[in-house]
Amino acid sequence: MERDSTAGGAEDLLLEDKVSKLRAGSLHKHELAEAMEVEQEGLVEHQPLEQDDLNFEKWKPKPKPKRTLHEKIDDLKTYLWNAETKEFMGRSGKSWSLILLFYSALYIFLAAMFAGGMCCLMWSISPYAPTYNDRVMPPGMTMFPHVDVAHGFDIAFNASDRSSWKKYAKALEAHLKPYDDGVQDRRNINCEGNTYFKQEDLEESAERKACQFKRSWLGECSGMKDKDFGYSKGKPCILVKMNRILGYLPGQGTPVNVTCGVKKGSTEGLGEVQFFPENIFNLRYYPYYGKLRHVNYSSPLVAVRFSSVQYDTQLHVQCKLNGKGIINDSATDRFLGSVSFTLEVGA
Repeated sequence: MERDSTAGGAEDLLLEDKVSKLRAGSLHKHELAEAMEVEQEGLVEHQPLEQDDLNFEKWKPKPKPKRTLHEKIDDLKTYLWNAETKEFMGRSGKSWSLILLFYSALYIFLAAMFAGGMCCLMWSISPYAPTYNDRVMPPGMTMFPHVDVAHGFDIAFNASDRSSWKKYAKALEAHLKPYDDGVQDRRNINCEGNTYFKQEDLEESAERKACQFKRSWLGECSGMKDKDFGYSKGKPCILVKMNRILGYLPGQGTPVNVTCGVKKGSTEGLGEVQFFPENIFNLRYYPYYGKLRHVNYSSPLVAVRFSSVQYDTQLHVQCKLNGKGIINDSATDRFLGSVSFTLEVGA
């Protein structure tokens, strides 16, 4: 029994040795095969190109055949509605529904966000007075007529030529329409005195009363007696006023007055200067409470008449506001507290 077991063990060892050798041989053959394939590929890569490979024309893309108009129309119809796939413009009904739903929700959200922001903004500010006022408190000054602001306030005409001054008279008439006596009697109240007309005791939204400023008070420059405002006689009239500033009290209790003179050149050419109704801005027209509360407010005016101006002479005229807290010599803003214009009157 021991011999048989010993012999059987030897046979098993021999068998395992043969199997291992066979496996090693097969692995070696496999490696040789792989090496030969790599070498063969290298030979193929380094083989010279044949004449057919050098014909580059065959590698060029072939031109697409031209499509007829009928084919293009058919393709367009198919794109708009494909009866086979039931698609409209390349999308199914489900796809279009999802897209419409998404964009509807998106724009509704954006609109709601914008509306909410506007509501918060309007709720936080007052429509009657600005929360923050960065305007310069000293008032500006303007004049009428000004028919060509692009080229400055220039007044040039011949008294004997109606067509040369008709535009000035027309501009003054249009500006004075709201100051007609009948209009002022209906809309505003008659005020007296020369003190500020404060109405702070009323509610914020309550309408404020406005004092009358009648056209007839402008005398020779009212256009009632002389519809030409003196231009046909060579004695032109202009109107000057302060710009409106919400809540502003000019002069600090003392009326602001107006003066006009020659800015450049000799002062003799300007002659006598007349003011109507007077050369001050009465304090009873202040403060101004804004368009929503001071609905019928009429800005006070000062009419200036140049009754003896020298003919055929170009004059550089400047009218200024004078009073406490008034700035009329600004180097950067020529309308702050003053207004300048050229005046030339011909016979």
